[in-house]
Amino acid sequence: MVRMRRRWALALLAGGASAAAINAEYFSRRTPAPRPSDVSVRQPPPTLAEENLLPGEPWWPKEGLPTTDDDHRQIQGYVNKTSILPGDSLDFHVAVNPAGRFRITIHRLGWYGGAGARTVYTSPELEGVPQEVPAADAADGMIACRWPRSWGLDVPSDWPSGVYQAVFTSAAGWRACTPFIVRDDQRRSDLCVVLPVTTWQAYNQWPKDRRQGKSLYNGYSADGRTDPELRAARVSFDRPYANEGIPSRFLEDQHAIQFLERSGYDISYATSFDLHSGRIDPTRHRGIVFCGHDEYWSTEMRGAAERAVAGGTSVAYFGANSIYWRILVDAADDGRPERTITCTKVAPTDLSAVTDETTCRWRDRGEPEQAFLGVQYNGVVDGRKSLVVRAADHWFWAGTGVAEGDRIPSLVGGEADGRSRGLKPLRDVRATILSASPYRTSQGRPQIQSSHIYETANGAIVFAAGTLRWTTALNSPTWRNERIERATRNLLDRIVEPTVPPAQPTTPATPASSPATPTVGTV
Repeated sequence: MVRMRRRWALALLAGGASAAAINAEYFSRRTPAPRPSDVSVRQPPPTLAEENLLPGEPWWPKEGLPTTDDDHRQIQGYVNKTSILPGDSLDFHVAVNPAGRFRITIHRLGWYGGAGARTVYTSPELEGVPQEVPAADAADGMIACRWPRSWGLDVPSDWPSGVYQAVFTSAAGWRACTPFIVRDDQRRSDLCVVLPVTTWQAYNQWPKDRRQGKSLYNGYSADGRTDPELRAARVSFDRPYANEGIPSRFLEDQHAIQFLERSGYDISYATSFDLHSGRIDPTRHRGIVFCGHDEYWSTEMRGAAERAVAGGTSVAYFGANSIYWRILVDAADDGRPERTITCTKVAPTDLSAVTDETTCRWRDRGEPEQAFLGVQYNGVVDGRKSLVVRAADHWFWAGTGVAEGDRIPSLVGGEADGRSRGLKPLRDVRATILSASPYRTSQGRPQIQSSHIYETANGAIVFAAGTLRWTTALNSPTWRNERIERATRNLLDRIVEPTVPPAQPTTPATPASSPATPTVGTV
């Protein structure tokens, strides 16, 4: 596969070959499906350090084959599970338009010397046919595909826990993808990295064709414009992600994955649903890392995170706008668990009207996210702003060389969190505001972004980055920042190997400069 992809790239750069011609060699090489012996003999997976020494290649090269679009849906697909254990089976549901041959390559994302991924499997040659976009449910707007199974894979026992991408490539030269996570429910890794699959699906507008697609944000009006009044109240995982299949803001997750594996941390991977269902056992980990934009949370998810901290397991949020919408997690109509999420986004008229079925902002239920995170969402940032350092003498900033008031450029962007006045302060913790960064929202309102950390009496740490650009500073070739890398390693090292006993808890007051509780909406 390495030599094959290089030949594809060279041919494309030379401009002398069509996608179909480039694919000819790809389809001349047949790879058998996994034999039963591949999974019946339980080979232990390599350590992540060993795994990342293996040769890698980009899973989605920019100079590669053309990508699918939702107007033509040349090739698209989805899997029947968001996460899976080695040895279990995974089904792929793929549509090809027009009908023709295709293959599926599977890639594990990591560091791999900077390549970012390793190709772990190639399917046999398969036959695909077009599939319809089902009509949206009249009651809740949900679009759920019931495409037939195209191929199944028994996940080999030696595949390490990680984020995997299945790439669908047609003989005509089109490609699309879909992610899944291989987890490890038994190993006591230092850190469990949770992928925000519920937020991925909330933003998924498939099909993004200006006609049929729906997400928890928008539907389409008769003239093809997005209209929040026509949004779905329920969305299904039984459908592709829009266009080429890469979820919304997936690059932020990818930056976190590469940073963590490049840094050599002992990690395993899971999903929002694994947190919801209890498959994540916090006692097996020193810390749980929420690596990207993690906005949509069920009661079970939030309860699991709060219990983890109460039991001494730390949590770190590398994004912003976390734990914002409360959702319900349900089975598909045929009973398969964890295939839909519901969020009506209708606030109760008063707290007495809140029920177990109320799906709105957590703060509208009287349970603001700041009560757990220490900060909460306060706006969409107009452009990119500098993060302004506070508490420069805190251990979080040790070795970074920052001084009070230093500005770290372009770190505050996308969405931001801050301290909201009028809320009950955190109790029995040592809390510290690590930044106070002025910005204006996309609606022109002045706000203050704050990164925040607190330590509990039992040694747990809760960190909230308060910006969607944190992981970009950890790994992006353009925006990587050594000070943020060092500070993040300080945090993770402290979580993994506490060097001092927990500090005597105190309860600092909310700064007078903090703006009032915001009313600006989320995107």
